[in-house]
Amino acid sequence: MVVLNKIYTKTGDAGDTALGNGARVAKHSTRVSAYGTVDELNATVGLCRLHAEGDTDAALSRIQNDLFDLGADLCRPEMEKDGEAGYPVLRMVPEQTARLEAEIDAMIARLEPLRSFILPAGSPLATQLHLSRTVARRAERLTVELATMESVNEAAVTYLNRLSDWFFCAARIANDEGRADVLWKPGENR
Repeated sequence: MVVLNKIYTKTGDAGDTALGNGARVAKHSTRVSAYGTVDELNATVGLCRLHAEGDTDAALSRIQNDLFDLGADLCRPEMEKDGEAGYPVLRMVPEQTARLEAEIDAMIARLEPLRSFILPAGSPLATQLHLSRTVARRAERLTVELATMESVNEAAVTYLNRLSDWFFCAARIANDEGRADVLWKPGENR
């Protein structure tokens, strides 16, 4: 259970922060950048939800919860031994990615194949979903970079990779099932 009685602690005033295991690291560390970008991504999903309804809003709600799980996973180094924390450490699991894949497959079944690249535009929801897609890609790049330096849960990386695909497909659905996608016209303004 999380209890937040005090919002500011002053413990990070010198430019460092605590990880989930209590270790202190620089706020500019790759690990902090990775889970900080996941937090930013979660905020962009909140913006998407301003325009979403029904099943899309429910899916975005599940994604927001997954992103908190992902942040918890990334803020706790994997090198700890099982049981060392004294409680179960929250890690992403392949089933979270499998759910995204099933949802992507269902969306793709509703869409005509692309014959051109599309611009991140269209309806307000589609545009916000495209923004989330790009932030998801940045979070993925930072997490992959972290994985070159430290052990990272593979399920976390896979989830981020699939999540950006989910946002892409959801943006097309939000653009009248792809009929209102804004197509890229190469060299049009030369």
